[in-house]
Amino acid sequence: MEIYDNDLNAEIIGFGALNVDKLYSVDRIVSHDEESFIKNETVTPGGSAANTIVGLARLGCSTSIIGKIAEDEDGDLIEYNLAINGVYTNNLIYSDNGSTGKCMGFVDKNGERCLYISPGVNDDIKIGEINPLNIMRCKIMHYTSFVGDSFNTQIELLEKLSKETLLSFDPGMLYVEKGFEALEPILERCDILLINEHELRLLCNNSNDDLKELCVGLLDFGISTIVVKQGSKGAFAINNSEECFVEAFECDAVDTTGAGDSFNSGFLYSFLKGYNLEKSCKIGNWVASRAIQGFGMEKFPTAKELEEFF
Repeated sequence: MEIYDNDLNAEIIGFGALNVDKLYSVDRIVSHDEESFIKNETVTPGGSAANTIVGLARLGCSTSIIGKIAEDEDGDLIEYNLAINGVYTNNLIYSDNGSTGKCMGFVDKNGERCLYISPGVNDDIKIGEINPLNIMRCKIMHYTSFVGDSFNTQIELLEKLSKETLLSFDPGMLYVEKGFEALEPILERCDILLINEHELRLLCNNSNDDLKELCVGLLDFGISTIVVKQGSKGAFAINNSEECFVEAFECDAVDTTGAGDSFNSGFLYSFLKGYNLEKSCKIGNWVASRAIQGFGMEKFPTAKELEEFF
């Protein structure tokens, strides 16, 4: 029988895939019928939601994550990583069968990457495995993508969220490719949309319109805050009272795999603090610039480092 600790009420809870990232350093990412070689390998816990939640925990926020792991070495690594970074593990779901999710990534000398996902037990989360008492008092619920059926569980969970809980959503390419209609139940409940420019244009089925016009259309749809991540260029953000573009910080990129996730950490941290859009994007960009200077979560900054930065 599962015993829930209802005293562990986190400010921010993530809901997304939990993976172990197996990252391979290469000189270049090859195309069809080409060959190359692997220079070295790094194994690190990952998953978009987990990256963001760990980043928030390191900045001093109380966090938890809804996700599923198997009783294997990869699952043990994920659980250990969450625990040592101060993330509450009371929302973890354990599977007696199957394997923990994996992500194989190839990272070139410029820090650019391509990823292949083996979802494992990630795609077998049922609504009955989530204790609503553990989530009812969180300030922000942060959704990221799954490969398969756990997407439907995310939609079912929307009805169980408190009206006071804000929904943050980073769909990623896996969800954007489902199309606007499939994502509509989540987008209707969404308060903060965190998305990159390519994904935004694909979601809106529009590659030519001005970026601001696309965002205004989503504001009219009912999303309160839209943040468009533009990689090395920076980030554009808009709500009903302000808008801004904030340039990225220059840095030597080692691995860009968690760049968008770590930006989310900085932005959501700032949002909880009540900072305006410009300062929130600046902190998001700074956290991302720190994170991509290493592999996995090893370079995610702490609250003390953020304080020193400002």
